[in-house]
Amino acid sequence: MIPSVHAGVKKDADRFERRSFLGLIAGATLGVVTRPAFAAEPVIKVHKDPNCGCCSGWVQHLRDAGFTVEAEDASDLPSVRRRLGVPPDLAACHTAEVSGYLIEGHVPASAVQRLLAERPKATGLAVPGMPIGSPGMEGGDPQPYTVVLFGLAGRTPFMRFVGKEAID
Repeated sequence: MIPSVHAGVKKDADRFERRSFLGLIAGATLGVVTRPAFAAEPVIKVHKDPNCGCCSGWVQHLRDAGFTVEAEDASDLPSVRRRLGVPPDLAACHTAEVSGYLIEGHVPASAVQRLLAERPKATGLAVPGMPIGSPGMEGGDPQPYTVVLFGLAGRTPFMRFVGKEAID
């Protein structure tokens, strides 16, 4: 019996399929092993008054937006702000830290997401005071307010909101 030319081709095809399959498995395994390192969202550490309901509302707003939040009750927030470098006139009712930035007050999650995506040279974002309608301060007629980008270079408007909705 004379060996078929097709038998050699089939053997090569089987070997190729086996190599392709093993390569696919190796690639998929590598992807699963390395993916968490790249996909990890930053943790937002919030310093808040233990008796403040609006602070807890803001923390929930961040969680609802997909952030991982560690809330820490702080009995002396002014000293936390001084230690972190929050300007006194930008102070609000809670202070947060995320990826080297400070977040002061009722800053909407979408502003935090933009900050982390753009990574400007700044200390952080602030919403001074407690604007009605901002995340955690729901109720009543929402007021327009500005999220301020602040740092060594000064201050600049970063985003404007009415309630949780960006208006520009």
